Amino acid sequence: MGKTIKTSAEAEEAAALPRRYEVDATKGGKKDLPAAVAGKPVQQKSPAEWAYERLILYIQNFEQQLDNEHEIAMGFVGGDAGVLRIEGMGYFDPDMVTFHGTDTAGAKTQLVQHVSQLNVMLRALPKQVEAKEPTRIGFQLARDLEENA
Repeated sequence: MGKTIKTSAEAEEAAALPRRYEVDATKGGKKDLPAAVAGKPVQQKSPAEWAYERLILYIQNFEQQLDNEHEIAMGFVGGDAGVLRIEGMGYFDPDMVTFHGTDTAGAKTQLVQHVSQLNVMLRALPKQVEAKEPTRIGFQLARDLEENA
């Protein structure tokens, strides 16, 4: 089998575009990226925008694995601040990412974090009792990303 020969411009462009590669023991590899993420070279994105887009993909993937009795939350890494039920996420260029929602006691909670300190542990929490359907923030975030691409 022959290799495809690329021009130096094609090789440089390919190196600048975002890529994802993951392997799961039960699902195999995952390489595809939504057009809203893959269409813009990484060098044209702020660290906050780039972190935000990738977090959306991780959140959406995690939510796809949840049943209807659970919703996504995040545990605070490196401290005892507890867990935040993710109800929203954003970024502030060039380098801040924000998460907001409620903690397990129902108190309004927001995390503002510099991208250089970003550590996110995704967790599954039982859905809120009064909710008929679990909240799926990852799908809302991805839809917003596509609409604003």
